[in-house]
Amino acid sequence: MMRIRNLLILGVVPVLVFGCAKEAPTTQSAASPTVESPVTTSSPTSSDISSEVTKSAKQVSTKSGNFVSGEHPTQGTVRVVSQNGKTLIELDSAFKTSEMGPDLVVGLHRSNNVIGSTTPPAYPLKEGDYVVIAPLKKFSGAQSYEVPKTINVADYKSVVIWCRKFNATFGAADLM
Repeated sequence: MMRIRNLLILGVVPVLVFGCAKEAPTTQSAASPTVESPVTTSSPTSSDISSEVTKSAKQVSTKSGNFVSGEHPTQGTVRVVSQNGKTLIELDSAFKTSEMGPDLVVGLHRSNNVIGSTTPPAYPLKEGDYVVIAPLKKFSGAQSYEVPKTINVADYKSVVIWCRKFNATFGAADLM
């Protein structure tokens, strides 16, 4: 009796094992399309690749620099880029300056050493050495400013964060 019972157990165990083994691939193959689907749909087509190349070709970084503090602590990186026929001044996500200025603007300056060529504590700018691009949108974080087509960026060597009301340069970045 014990022998028959052992044979039955030995006969049932392989069936259960093989039954489980056969069900696993069925379950896996049912799940496989879900797993494989993103790979298939995320594979770039030739039109996707040419679109990315076109996007990359449209944005060209011409110059960049890191801000140094003047009247108030200012930090971050600035890039001047050409994109779709426009020239943009882009402040990166690490950009930060003081909130103490009542009339802060983003400008371009002719000097490649604005802070060194001005006098503390305000670091005032001389008329004719700079051009105002736009009011500063926010005191920190990434932001972008379009340079009017009438301004030749090649004539300017720095980007400044400047308080127009008190003629105080908060920070400047030499463009290289």
